[in-house]
Amino acid sequence: MTTTTKKDPVIVIVQLTGGNDYLNTVIPYNNSLYKDYRPSVNIDEEKVLKINNDIGFHPAMNDLHKMYQDGNVAVIHGVGYENSPRSHFRSMDIWHTCEPDKLGTEGWLGRAVKQIDPNKQNVVTAVSMGASLYRALVAPDVPVATVENLDNYGLLTDISPQDKRNRVLDRYKKMYSPMIGSGPVMDFLGQTGLDAIKGADILNIAPSKYTSSVEYADNSISRKLKGIAQIHLANLGTRVFYCDLGSFDTHADQLSTHDRLWTSASRAIRDFFDDLESHGEADNVTMFLFSEFGRRVYDNGAGTDHGAGGVCFAIGPNVKGGEYGNYPSMNESKLDQGDLVPEIDFRSVYSTLIEDWMNLDPLPIVGGQFEKPDFIIK
Repeated sequence: MTTTTKKDPVIVIVQLTGGNDYLNTVIPYNNSLYKDYRPSVNIDEEKVLKINNDIGFHPAMNDLHKMYQDGNVAVIHGVGYENSPRSHFRSMDIWHTCEPDKLGTEGWLGRAVKQIDPNKQNVVTAVSMGASLYRALVAPDVPVATVENLDNYGLLTDISPQDKRNRVLDRYKKMYSPMIGSGPVMDFLGQTGLDAIKGADILNIAPSKYTSSVEYADNSISRKLKGIAQIHLANLGTRVFYCDLGSFDTHADQLSTHDRLWTSASRAIRDFFDDLESHGEADNVTMFLFSEFGRRVYDNGAGTDHGAGGVCFAIGPNVKGGEYGNYPSMNESKLDQGDLVPEIDFRSVYSTLIEDWMNLDPLPIVGGQFEKPDFIIK
């Protein structure tokens, strides 16, 4: 008889909120059209962190560039969907629900958590790091622990012994109970409240169990990824983490804003994986970065406006590093209303993450069959 020590796959989503500029993130420095379109908002070729003779990373992405050279970063080109509305709210809604043709009601990761834990045995299977719950995680009867600050998370942390804590939990249950059974919405809210309290109680142990030699920077994305590292290292069974960084809505002052955001993101991601690796706990973690759309090919003198096709990144030791898909054509005749045309449907990328990484059935999650880019080591 043999036993397996294989760990369950964990996914960490980093949402680049606001519409990250594709052209200045993965820069087509060798294409003469780049500076024709971007006379003001461009990156000098000598500063680009080159990954081949045609494209390279933004100079602020030095840590990610090193991880790319190590073979742990997949660059997925031209990701999006047809007929982009170029609206933050509608576009993010589409990414969150996989419903480009109608208003969706369930988040794609909420549906994934249903497959992972159909009987709600673990109320911290999914953790949302931020001030509010991301729609991608929302689905009926799916508990999600929402954490803004792990260090002061948990209403009941100073209450002991266990029986006293249970009595307080029972009071909370009675407080929520008038909502339970008075309609599907209130029932959902009532149960969500109870699950959130349980999640707070469970997650609060993570910081006390955590020690690390990695010094994260003092900014929002570093704090969020440090919190995710603490929870992961506490072995609480969390399989889905979600956080965001923003705002990438760079209509003005783009060069300095983009530089600041990618400096923070690149270092935070490197620190996160260094932290997990130093504990021997990185081997079952894959990170995915996306933004709701790219930005216009032409700059506006100080920034760039809402566009269409964008770039995604998959990062981690189980990722086949390299490029996937083709950089969309920048020829004027190939643009759509002045925007790059996406060639890879975002649900194709999700399908790879769901099936090849999380070992789940993608069909009910993304709502169809899509050709998968092969960026996960199997």
